[in-house]
Amino acid sequence: MNTGLRGTPQLKEKQFQGVADLARWFMAQIGKAPCNGLLKRSATLAVSAFLGLTLSTLAFASTSFVEGVESASAVPLVADFERDVVPRLLVPDDERVAYASRLQGALAKAQITLALPQFIVLVDRSPNVQAALLYWGSDERGWGFIGATPVSTGLPGRYEHFLTPLGVFDHSMANPDFRAEGTKNKLGFRGYGVKGMRIYDFGWVESPRGWGDGAMGTLRLQMHSTDPVLAAPRLGTAQSEGCVRIPATLNAFIDRHALLDEDYERAVASGDHLWVLRKDRTPTASPGRYMVVVDTQREVRPDWSPQPAKP
Repeated sequence: MNTGLRGTPQLKEKQFQGVADLARWFMAQIGKAPCNGLLKRSATLAVSAFLGLTLSTLAFASTSFVEGVESASAVPLVADFERDVVPRLLVPDDERVAYASRLQGALAKAQITLALPQFIVLVDRSPNVQAALLYWGSDERGWGFIGATPVSTGLPGRYEHFLTPLGVFDHSMANPDFRAEGTKNKLGFRGYGVKGMRIYDFGWVESPRGWGDGAMGTLRLQMHSTDPVLAAPRLGTAQSEGCVRIPATLNAFIDRHALLDEDYERAVASGDHLWVLRKDRTPTASPGRYMVVVDTQREVRPDWSPQPAKP
């Protein structure tokens, strides 16, 4: 690919103070380069990815682990999560380590190897937990905790209600996402939340039925927001038909930063125009694509995941 940067004498003479300085200089040269828009966009994405991964590597190299929990300064978007996502769960360090171990175990069981740092949503479907924990890392580097929120997974005992399945689920364009219309059903319930909320689609999966003989059935597994009045106050308890209901603020956070959009970002870099992606998004340089569901089978509800006021 000719970006107009080859053979430029300024590069030899330029003095750079660091990786960020070098990347900014390249961005400026790309803007001046005599090439078409698609080539410029591809070059820009390449430099952005280089900057993000390099800075991530430097952060990891300069930060040590404390009993398996990484310093918040080494993990991206921790401060943003604390500012933008509510409600949040204050997960103790030992629990963060234990969940990171479960996350790695689930990936190994699914024979998935993650060489590059990326974001993963980990869901504990235990009735006494009902939480989503956001991690960033890789097999080699380990998993840094970003934040946690209450969720609602499948509530068995009702017709057409499934247990949310266990395992590792791939978020890809094979099952395109869409956005909520904000309309109510005949019961006055906005199942996907307010208009514009994104529905993360993981496709058709096998899952135990929560009614009848409990045999395996087929569920369209999605992660999405829910009715802000009738269901959001119940997050933290099992309520859904098998999907994972999350707070609207977490939905928007994942959406805006493209945390699970590895496949979508690849399509954009190839020149595709995807209507489902936000116009104001600020995509991360290290997007992921997986939701992992585990069940800690707790007999007692932990203090860090309290029962909601409206169970």
